[in-house]
Amino acid sequence: MRKIDNFAYRLTSILLMFLALKVGVADAEPSDWEIDPDHFSIAFATEHVGYQQQLGLFLEASGSFRYDPETHTLSTGRVEVQAGSIFTNHDARDNHLRGRDFLNARRNPLIVFEATEFIPSNDGSGNSTLMGNLTLLGESHPVVLNLVINKRANYPFGHRRNTLGISAQTTIIRSRWGMDYGVADNLVGDEVILRFEFEALEQ
Repeated sequence: MRKIDNFAYRLTSILLMFLALKVGVADAEPSDWEIDPDHFSIAFATEHVGYQQQLGLFLEASGSFRYDPETHTLSTGRVEVQAGSIFTNHDARDNHLRGRDFLNARRNPLIVFEATEFIPSNDGSGNSTLMGNLTLLGESHPVVLNLVINKRANYPFGHRRNTLGISAQTTIIRSRWGMDYGVADNLVGDEVILRFEFEALEQ
């Protein structure tokens, strides 16, 4: 009789462990994250006549994504950049960049990135890969970003919410989107380095 009781006890324990694991997996769901507009920087650099790398910023952007930090699963992600918010600290140059030779911001006010796949780091380095489609001047083409999740923790002051800190970078060939002004005569570089730094808040 004792053997039967021991067997029943062990069987019950195994079933309870299995159910606990099932519940844990079911409860592990991705969260919605909103990029904090107060901590969202988008910078770019491109060669100018071979003399230097011209630096600039986009001052207005927003974004959100659905992500499970436990399983490193990204479901969706979208960033919208206001093309007219470009800033290089020179009014005439900024107006030129907003015009038809470059961003054509009046006709194409939004630059949009939509994520399609996230490949997390598996070597402990934190260097992950984010793939998606970049829509610029009305054309969409795939891009690949190197991405690092710097930190996830409750914010130490202020809103004190669960926060992700992220750095990402990619290089695009702007003529692929039809922006070819200054490329043929080497006045403005075809390669543009894009860098993103931001904090995202769990909703």
